Amino acid sequence: MAFIDLRSDTVTLPTEEMRKAMANAEVGDDVYGEDPTINRLESLAAEIMGKEAAMFVPSGTMGNQVSVMTHTRRGDEVIMEAESHVYYYEVGAMAALSGVQARPVPGVRGVMNPEDVKRAIREPNIHYPKTTLVVLENTHNRGGGKVLPLENVKTISEIAHSNGINVHMDGARIFNAQVASGIPAKEYAQYADSIMFCLSKGLSAPVGSMVAGSKDFIERARKNRKMLGGGMRQAGILAAAGIIALTKMVDRLQEDHDHAKLLGEKLHEMGYGVNPEDVETNMVVVDVTVVGKDVHAMEKELKDRGILANANSNKTLRLVTHYGITAEDITKTIDAFNDILRQ
Repeated sequence: MAFIDLRSDTVTLPTEEMRKAMANAEVGDDVYGEDPTINRLESLAAEIMGKEAAMFVPSGTMGNQVSVMTHTRRGDEVIMEAESHVYYYEVGAMAALSGVQARPVPGVRGVMNPEDVKRAIREPNIHYPKTTLVVLENTHNRGGGKVLPLENVKTISEIAHSNGINVHMDGARIFNAQVASGIPAKEYAQYADSIMFCLSKGLSAPVGSMVAGSKDFIERARKNRKMLGGGMRQAGILAAAGIIALTKMVDRLQEDHDHAKLLGEKLHEMGYGVNPEDVETNMVVVDVTVVGKDVHAMEKELKDRGILANANSNKTLRLVTHYGITAEDITKTIDAFNDILRQ
């Protein structure tokens, strides 16, 4: 059976153009700074984000963790939203790798109240860790693809900077935010001292993320990347796909958003727990308990019908649209949900 895979946008496959570019990529040793394709990708990424410099990393998690390591010292404290990827999905890496403590702040669909962030900042005291970093996630994964309002980002950044605290943005899906809001990624990035964003996921490159920031920050981050095993050699083979991701795949994210919006609207009409207004990007969070369904049983029933989804909690399924998902796939998914509801 050929599955319609809506578990995540991490399952995307590279385009044929990417495969050809990878096969023909001009390469060198990146640790020596001699891979011309990596260098082109890093210059392009820095320009897009309005930063002085950028660095290629194998994964978004490494990008976030290198950034945390570069911004902090052991014993420091990092503020982030309580459901954020850096806190929830990165295997305790902040503590294990950087020796820093997390200070989670509950938000609404991933959006922190600036006043809560302000209250979370530690006052000078011999008993307290020092707050040295605030992490923002845009779009917010566990917030159902929520786009952080630009004014919220600006206000939190101003609070942090006025207290001598740096800001890192986990922008794994920053281009989804750009397409959904019409606000260029660099406008969000201007309020962060560093930003990580993925070339994979909706942009469809097979491997890789970028970290962008000041020249000094990236110089220090490169050393930390090397420490964590991220100093690759002829990585231009991967960078070739990343260049196409940034130059050819951003605008097409609108198609993913349109598919998600349609899916959310139809499931809402059937009586499933979906607020179509919450479907801002490419994620649909569905409460199946409101129609008397068990989320894990629902996950299995969908799989039996050729649809792969993820149980996001004990109540909700998460469906993620992405490159490779067609209008026909969305129709089949809607029909499957309808069939399960009627049985």
